[in-house]
Amino acid sequence: MTQNAEHVLDHFELFRGPEYQQMLANKQKMFENRRDPAEVERVREWAKTPEYRELNFAREALTVNPAKACQPLGAVFVAVGFEQTIPFVHGSQGCVAYYRSHFSRHFKEPTSCVSSSMTEDAAVFGGLNNMIDGLANTYSMYKPKMIAVSTTCMAEVIGDDLNAFIKTSKEKGSVPAEFDVPFAHTPAFVGSHVTGYDNAMKGVLEHFWDGKARTVPALERVPNEKINFLGGFDGYTVGNLREIKRIFELMGVEYTILGDNSEVWDTPTDGEFRMYDGGTTLEDAANAIHAKATLSMQEFCTEKTLPFIANHGQETVAFNHPIGVAGTDKFLMEIARLTGKEIPEELAKERGRLVDAIADSNAHIHGKKFAIYGDPDLCLGLAAFLLELGAEPTHVLATNGNKDWAEKMQALFDSSPFGANCHAYPGKDLWHMRSLLFTEPVDFLIGNTYGKYLERDTGTPLIRIGFPIFDRHHHHRRPVWGYQGGMNVLITILDKIFDEIDRNTNVPAKTDYSFDIIR
Repeated sequence: MTQNAEHVLDHFELFRGPEYQQMLANKQKMFENRRDPAEVERVREWAKTPEYRELNFAREALTVNPAKACQPLGAVFVAVGFEQTIPFVHGSQGCVAYYRSHFSRHFKEPTSCVSSSMTEDAAVFGGLNNMIDGLANTYSMYKPKMIAVSTTCMAEVIGDDLNAFIKTSKEKGSVPAEFDVPFAHTPAFVGSHVTGYDNAMKGVLEHFWDGKARTVPALERVPNEKINFLGGFDGYTVGNLREIKRIFELMGVEYTILGDNSEVWDTPTDGEFRMYDGGTTLEDAANAIHAKATLSMQEFCTEKTLPFIANHGQETVAFNHPIGVAGTDKFLMEIARLTGKEIPEELAKERGRLVDAIADSNAHIHGKKFAIYGDPDLCLGLAAFLLELGAEPTHVLATNGNKDWAEKMQALFDSSPFGANCHAYPGKDLWHMRSLLFTEPVDFLIGNTYGKYLERDTGTPLIRIGFPIFDRHHHHRRPVWGYQGGMNVLITILDKIFDEIDRNTNVPAKTDYSFDIIR
């Protein structure tokens, strides 16, 4: 079976051809040193047992498939949210290729990011020359208004000083002295992408609020009526930020979204390439110091940024990725309290529609058991919505969750009768989740694309919510925040439930007693 231009075979068919099957068989025989299939099967079955689970949860020196990414990914996420800003990662080209591809595969859009291209010599002698040349090339080739610098493991292990390097680069003429080059140290060997988001966002605000002269000094800040908004690291940033803007505009609220990347990851195909599109203007970023308050939709994404903002005299309010009725209620009521604006009738009607939809479908969700994994705030938001629906978020796992997150999860479980048998697992990975799914099975799993391996292995149906979503398209265009976002999540969950009912009742005259047209 060979390819030809008139009938190009997809890989799904191509690799099932006899020559490819023979090639794979030869590879297994000659190179894989395969063990006895019976022994492999015995170990596989043992790895599903409570005995193995106990050993699995006792491990300390090994992580298997963590549900997180590294810090610089979060820093790139922040950088592309500012006007004509290019992320500059001080490290190797390979690392930056990963960040670019990760975002491009999720958002189906190109993601611009440059590297200082550190190699072996820079690892020994330091990366100053790479910074000098890299900033000069970036400034001259890509014509940015701002270059946001972050780091990878290599630069952090050898201790490169970004502040000193950027100053030296400016002295060498790489960029003008007044050019905006905020920076953040984002070592990939600690924390996660949400830590990187936090460090990078704080770095941008430090640059504009503390590092540059202003007409009104920070200690004499004159607040205006604007509200700053931080979305946090969010795989639904395109749909969510548009929904938040719509809500603010319906309420007549003056606002600044800090790090608005909703346009650059949703550019139109109209014959024009946009390396930069949209984004928070640099003027708005600087003037955001004068806002009366800052809202963060993700508390655990902004653990350093919010205290920094509070120290500049603003009230700060943090949420945990609010999804559903109660989460949106709290969000809107805080906006109303801070601004004195009324919640418009249009939003009240949207609330009523979501409540009505929940009532229509409650019988299909009530009592269902779910396992959830993902970022700390997303897990909190999803678990709260499931409890609101009468479901049981039995296993909630966040590799980048900490003790504070676990305590907050437990308080959420304790607030509902449906949380009685639910547990939070901070710092655990997807191999831990595998043991949980085998020893305490649930009805559905909620998480990102990587959960499809758990679905195949354990038979637990996967509902794709989170980041990244690689194997489905355009989920990021729909909001999960607001009442409309809650409706989207509800429909996503219900579709999977109904699909599973159909899948399990589709054998004519045997199991089709529930193969219904109407549900």
